[in-house]
Amino acid sequence: MNLDWAAFTPAQAAAGGLLIGAAAVLLMAGAGRIAGISGILGGLLPPRRDGLWRVAFLAGLCASPWLYQWGAALPTITVEAGTPRLIVAGLLVGIGTRFASGCTSGHGVCGLSRGSRRSFVATAVFMAAGFATVYAVRHLAGG
Repeated sequence: MNLDWAAFTPAQAAAGGLLIGAAAVLLMAGAGRIAGISGILGGLLPPRRDGLWRVAFLAGLCASPWLYQWGAALPTITVEAGTPRLIVAGLLVGIGTRFASGCTSGHGVCGLSRGSRRSFVATAVFMAAGFATVYAVRHLAGG
């Protein structure tokens, strides 16, 4: 395994983790809601009617890169996959979050911190699927 030292940013990673944790705590304390992005986004679809807090949370999430730029330069992002592959990947992630009754933010951040066994299992499955996918792409598909 090779570590890309130029991309190794522990201070920024720790700050990001603290901000994610703070957002999850504030949402739970203020609205009594879990900060699971798939649930927040899905709750905007009909027949739900409690969308104002959801819109505010997602707006803050989308605005964060611009806020980050005030303190540091955004990293360069290169996506080597084509549009069809990204669409299929997005659909698979969406299907997975429906089967798991939540996403990595809901289970991995909020569920694990609450000691949820279901979230532990879901997060373990998410991680195993990610490891298997990387292995398959790098070693079996000739990537």
